[in-house]
Amino acid sequence: MELDSIECVPSSDSTDEDEIHHHHLQFPSVSKPHSNSNTNNNTNTVASAIHTTSVHELLECPVCTNSMYPPIHQCHNGHTLCSTCKTRVHNRCPTCRQELGDIRCLALEKVAESLELPCKYMSLGCPEIFPYYSKLKHESLCNFRPYNCPYAGSECAVVGDIPFLVSHLRDDHKVDMHSGCTFNHRYVKSNPREVENATWMLTVFHCFGQYFCLHFEAFQLGMAPVYMAFLRFMGDETEARNYSYSLEVGGNGRKLIWEGTPRSIRDSHRKVRDSHDGLIIQRNMALFFSGGDRKELKLRVTGRIWKEQQNPEGGACIPNLCS
Repeated sequence: MELDSIECVPSSDSTDEDEIHHHHLQFPSVSKPHSNSNTNNNTNTVASAIHTTSVHELLECPVCTNSMYPPIHQCHNGHTLCSTCKTRVHNRCPTCRQELGDIRCLALEKVAESLELPCKYMSLGCPEIFPYYSKLKHESLCNFRPYNCPYAGSECAVVGDIPFLVSHLRDDHKVDMHSGCTFNHRYVKSNPREVENATWMLTVFHCFGQYFCLHFEAFQLGMAPVYMAFLRFMGDETEARNYSYSLEVGGNGRKLIWEGTPRSIRDSHRKVRDSHDGLIIQRNMALFFSGGDRKELKLRVTGRIWKEQQNPEGGACIPNLCS
C-alpha cells in the first residue's frame, strides 16, 4: 500500500569443507609444580598456560567458528566441535572423517569453566569481564551490542551503532530527517477502502540530542482495517523511559489523543505494532475525520516529544518541553 501524498508541515546450513579450521585438542605441556597440592596446582597451571597460548583456538568450533559451550563433542582422535555442528556434519568428524559418537570433551569444558574473558563488544565500549559460561548470556543483553536497522518497510539486515544507523536511514532508505520536538503530518490516500498490510517510516526526529523514529501504517486488525502511528527511540529501553510523546488526530470537531513512552528500537517494529502500543484509528473514524464524501483519506497527525525531569523537591517528574 502506498500513500498518494505525504506532506510534512514543519512546526517550531551448509558446511564448506575447505573453510574448516582443523583443531586437535592438545594441551600445552607444563612442568609439574613442586607442591603437596598437585591436583589443584596442575589445574591452575594448565588453565593459565592455555589462557596465554591457544585458549581461543581450543574453544572455537572448527565448523562454525563460534565459541563452544557444553556439551562439547570430540571424536576418537580428539578433534572437537560444538553440539550444533555435530548434527550439521551428520555425526562425522570434519577433520578426520571418523564417526563422532557421543564422546564429550570434559577436560575442555572444565578448562573453559575456569576462564574469564572480556565481552565481545569491548571494542564498542563494554568494559565487562565475565566467566566463560556467563559471557554468552551477557552478550545477548549487552547495552553496547549493535542495534538492528529500525526501518520497517523491508527486512533490512544492517546493524550498527546509532550514528551509523542514522546515516544509513538517511542515505540508503532515504528517510526524511527533521530537527525539533513537534511535528505536523498530513496523510492522503485516494482509495482508503483498499487497505493492505503496509508500513512506512515517515520521519526521524532529532531533539534533546537523541533520535526518534515516527511510524505510520495501515493494516488489518482482525477483520477491520486500521491506521496506527507510534514513536520509537533510537537507544536502549532505560534511556527511552526518560522521554514521553503525544499524538493527536482529529477533524469535524472531534479528536483522538495518545500519550505514552517511546519504545526502544531494541523492540522490533512488529512487536510494537502487535502490542498496539500507539495511536490506533479505525477506518470509519479516519474517514469521519477526513470529512467530505468519505471517499478520500485525509488525516493530519500532530505530536510532540518531551523529556521527563526529576523534581528535586518532591521526586515527581516534570516535563521539559522542547523550545
